[in-house]
Amino acid sequence: MEITKFEFPLGYHNFHKDQLFNYQLNRWYSWGYARFEDMKEVGPKINNVEDWKIEMVKLAEKALQEDRLINAAFYYRAAEFYTFNDDPDKEIIYDKFIDLFYSLFENEGLERFKVPYQDGFLPVIKISPSGENKGTIVLHGGFDSYIEEFYSWMRYFSSHGYEVIGFEGPGQGATLKKYGIPLNIGWEKPTKAVLDHFNLDDVTLIGISMGGWFCLRAAAFEPRIKRVIAQGHAIDYFKVPNIFAQWMMLFFLKFFPGSVNKMTLKNIKKGNMEMWSTSNLMYITDKKAPIDAMEIAFSMNEENIHSELVKQDVLLLSGKQDHFIGVKLHQKQVNALINARSVNDKIFTKEDHAQNHCQVGNTELALETMLKWMESVI
Repeated sequence: MEITKFEFPLGYHNFHKDQLFNYQLNRWYSWGYARFEDMKEVGPKINNVEDWKIEMVKLAEKALQEDRLINAAFYYRAAEFYTFNDDPDKEIIYDKFIDLFYSLFENEGLERFKVPYQDGFLPVIKISPSGENKGTIVLHGGFDSYIEEFYSWMRYFSSHGYEVIGFEGPGQGATLKKYGIPLNIGWEKPTKAVLDHFNLDDVTLIGISMGGWFCLRAAAFEPRIKRVIAQGHAIDYFKVPNIFAQWMMLFFLKFFPGSVNKMTLKNIKKGNMEMWSTSNLMYITDKKAPIDAMEIAFSMNEENIHSELVKQDVLLLSGKQDHFIGVKLHQKQVNALINARSVNDKIFTKEDHAQNHCQVGNTELALETMLKWMESVI
């Protein structure tokens, strides 16, 4: 059985002048799924989210014609990422990504499961270790991720002797799209369902991006998690903006909620980049009113994460120039883990080429850091 070997190229590149587009182009390249020349070519052609969808689909179709199937699959995923949720193309593009992904990798020993949860299922993929089993890693993403995105990561860990189980929780991937289960901050519940299904009682839980908040929340209530790695999260998502912006949000949400809803919905209809994240939040939380969706996002705060209940070994990873999550919140999370068995943390810098969100630019360094830490505490 031939296993795909992924390379994690070094460097964060100027593929686009807008960081929100540029980060996504770098992400697919940094994770081993995209060609440098493709990202370099497509960047200047994109001026808005509609351009993004059109140009990334073109890239996918070209890659298909040239039998570059891994590129094609993840270019479809990239296209779908910035496609608004009321666009009928969104599900079509998603299905193309999923169909291509599993046609490529199911013959590499990747196992698929559906773990019963509420009135639907949690999609799970599992990869067995190469050689002697050193332990089990359970992995998940964050706000709007799909577990298939982390296949190259999972292969990295399995090649170093770990069984790797990746799952999509509420609000993510097929859990939302196919089974209609929206985001809920009680991440210990889907985590418990996965641990129960596979009869696991000694795992390392890795949460990526907002998944870092989720995994610490899960660890606070689930003792079968023995080690926790949180990468690129905020302890309190309301505190991500500056103090003035926080005050303005509180003021308008308290005194002018109707106006906020009306204005936000009007701007979403325009399809501009600034409103994409709000539209996506509404979709993931299954809320019709922007304020209702925002309330769920803001409930992911310092109180509800329950850092004081985390008793495991913890590794925290952040980027010095993370454009999503300011590094100011890193130390706040370190300080909150007052009862953890141990706390290790690292802030990656420009010198590491890993200063960006979730260390895009030097993915291999982040994975090596996780691996070395796990081997030091297991």
